Amino acid sequence: MGRLFGTDGVRGVANADLTAELALGLSVAAAHVLAEVGTFEGHRPVAVVGRDPRASGEFLEAAVVAGLASAGVDVLRVGVLPTPAVAYLTGSLGADLGVMLSASHNPMPDNGIKFFARGGHKLADELEDRIEKTYRAHSSGEPWERPTGAGVGRVTVYDEGFDNYVAHLVGVLPNRLDGLKIVIDGAHGAAARVSPEAFARAGADVITLGTDPDGLNINDGCGSTHLQLLRAAVVEHGADLGVAHDGDADRCLAVDHEGNEVDGDQILAVLAVGMRDEGMLRKNTAVATVMSNLGFKLAMEREGIDLVQTAVGDRYVLEEMKAHGFALGGEQSGHVIVLDHATTGDGTLTGLMLGARVAATGRTLAELAGVMERLPQILINVPDVDRSRVTSSHELTAAVAEAEHELGATGRVLLRPSGTEPLVRVMVEAADIEQARAVAERLADAVKSALG
Repeated sequence: MGRLFGTDGVRGVANADLTAELALGLSVAAAHVLAEVGTFEGHRPVAVVGRDPRASGEFLEAAVVAGLASAGVDVLRVGVLPTPAVAYLTGSLGADLGVMLSASHNPMPDNGIKFFARGGHKLADELEDRIEKTYRAHSSGEPWERPTGAGVGRVTVYDEGFDNYVAHLVGVLPNRLDGLKIVIDGAHGAAARVSPEAFARAGADVITLGTDPDGLNINDGCGSTHLQLLRAAVVEHGADLGVAHDGDADRCLAVDHEGNEVDGDQILAVLAVGMRDEGMLRKNTAVATVMSNLGFKLAMEREGIDLVQTAVGDRYVLEEMKAHGFALGGEQSGHVIVLDHATTGDGTLTGLMLGARVAATGRTLAELAGVMERLPQILINVPDVDRSRVTSSHELTAAVAEAEHELGATGRVLLRPSGTEPLVRVMVEAADIEQARAVAERLADAVKSALG
């Protein structure tokens, strides 16, 4: 049986892979493991539980809350809020544990569980492994130690979370957004209320898309994975820029005033230069992943900013930032971490800071994003293959070596098994888009042949 936890929690089709029983069991296991390592020592434990608007989140939230309370943990239910809001509230409220129910950018039938440790940071891999081991042991029949009487957890609805989080976002901005017209696509997700409210409080003239979640329409033709509507709306309304979130709003992509996409690498480049100019870029370093466009690396070199690259996943970016005291990191997908103000990727904060940079400089987003030139990059997702054999297949190793020889110093190849979906990602960069596409398609065929 494979590992339950991927790079971003436990995900699967709700009520098929991710059942109420699994959600309850993992929650009880998490409470027991954290108790064992001393997290709850000397006080009554408290957890913050939030979710995105998916219909399945309603019963999964009930299961998680029941599991935690049955293990003696008091629960603060914050309702529908972004993942970074749950992380922030876990820290600001001094909670011992945070739980977010979301499958981020995945389709509506999926859902997921993500745990946060005290302070709002993602759980370490070794703790996730212990939780999974404990869950499996007890799901096989080993009895739980259960509190009774006054020892059971109490459940409270915490409505103040929305205002507390929005006030935090607006309060950390270096300057206001007065005079900017901004279109926000909330993906019918967790940021549908939060993001428009935060931008409005910061002074922007806000136009909204994707802000009417009904439990079924999350990420459906909108949000950061579908920018067409946002591009059109920005041009139609003569807006200065557009901001798109994913379902749980831990990421942000943008659109300039002409309707052109500004991806996570470009956003990171704009913020890195801005923070450097403001003296806020600690150790003059930005952190990105190996999936970042080569153009981002070249831009940082040209600007005299050091770059550290990590494995793919914002948790690994965060680990590098925490270990070395860096202030800014992120991914091409739009996960951007500003460690002075957030413990995880925060799409609303990223969009606000991007708008603040536009307002402060008086330059368009297109001009600011021009700090880097994106080299042609082709990404192909190859589904229904054995992603565990990416590094061990001799056939695939030979195909990659041949591709790298063809590209030489003007490009690169990256094959990566997805941490959240049953597929392998093939990424090829080259100076010429047609060459990149041809090499990527050839490698995708090789992946199907070798791992199918």
